[in-house]
Amino acid sequence: MRRYWLLFSQTVTVLLAAWFVVATLQPQWLQRPALIRTVPLLEAPGAVRSEAVAAASLSAAAQAAAPAVVSISARQAPRQHPHADDPWFRFFFGDQGPRTPQTGLGSGVIISSAGHVLTNHHVIAEAEEIEVQLRDGRQALARVVGTDPDTDLAVLQIDLPDLPVAVLGDSDALRVGDAVLAIGNPFGVGQTVTGGIVSALGRTQLGINTFENFIQTDAAINPGNSGGALVDVQGHLIGINTAIFTRSGGFMGIGFAIPTSTARQVLEAIVRDGAVTRGWIGVEPQAISPELAQHFGLRRAQGVLIIGVLRNAPAEQAGIRPGDVVLSVAGQPVADVAALLAAVAALPPGQVTPLQIERQGESLTLQVTPRRRPPPPPATEANGR
Repeated sequence: MRRYWLLFSQTVTVLLAAWFVVATLQPQWLQRPALIRTVPLLEAPGAVRSEAVAAASLSAAAQAAAPAVVSISARQAPRQHPHADDPWFRFFFGDQGPRTPQTGLGSGVIISSAGHVLTNHHVIAEAEEIEVQLRDGRQALARVVGTDPDTDLAVLQIDLPDLPVAVLGDSDALRVGDAVLAIGNPFGVGQTVTGGIVSALGRTQLGINTFENFIQTDAAINPGNSGGALVDVQGHLIGINTAIFTRSGGFMGIGFAIPTSTARQVLEAIVRDGAVTRGWIGVEPQAISPELAQHFGLRRAQGVLIIGVLRNAPAEQAGIRPGDVVLSVAGQPVADVAALLAAVAALPPGQVTPLQIERQGESLTLQVTPRRRPPPPPATEANGR
């Protein structure tokens, strides 16, 4: 019995020694073979993953929209210092000579086969020469068809054959959370596509434009993106990128685009008439807060408070006074300042229109004859470029 036990011990010792040598020198010999399923079982999950990747990719939208997005260079001629001809100025400061020419960079979107390009007004403001470059490398000088500073939109025209044209989408159908792409030429590095979602809709009172109804997005928008395209997952144009909220000068996750519902109206008016005609009555409106309602003794915090009336303006001629509350324009209720501005802007100049107001608790209907809205004063600094 002792003999068998000794033989067993020696065998186990040899096997353990052999396992140790193999594990040290050739560990792959000891690995268990992986379980391999049959081919049909592997194809099903693989196909699902491929479809998921294809669904998550927005490359089709980018490829559809990108050819119609252009880069814009707006050049201003050198300008002489306003006091350069003053001998005392030259005595103290020397001959300044002409200033260096300025070149602004932006983006635009081709929206018709006739060569109409939609961009921001501030991109081409005061430019003496505007050059448009397509993604395919073609270049052309553009002429200004018309601009609308109140919405910060402008329409250019270029003369090139076989132009790619953007498909206008329905910005009114957007929902918060929808995926979007921003396409433009940030910092002049070349056409760039960034992605994000619709963060908010109907943003107003931002102090960017006179008439505001912005799409807010977190798709990266940087200097040079102004006038570029905001597109949906089908590659349809749903906005014109315009401005960003920033404290550093760079993108901070909050960008704004003008919806195509607004851009389409401006485009049609400019192409048809060369300019956008809006009504104007000459009042300074203010949203009604609970504090203002209490101060003016208003029965309800509805409508828009008038805090100023321009002298000899249509509103003054109609009898509107500071402290009046506008409840409706041409039968259309106005709930806030943006609604009042839009309602008045839609009025045909010269056509008598009823305004319902509340004055010291009494409801009145006044007849006002709007005039054509005067152009805004020139901005001293480009906004959001």
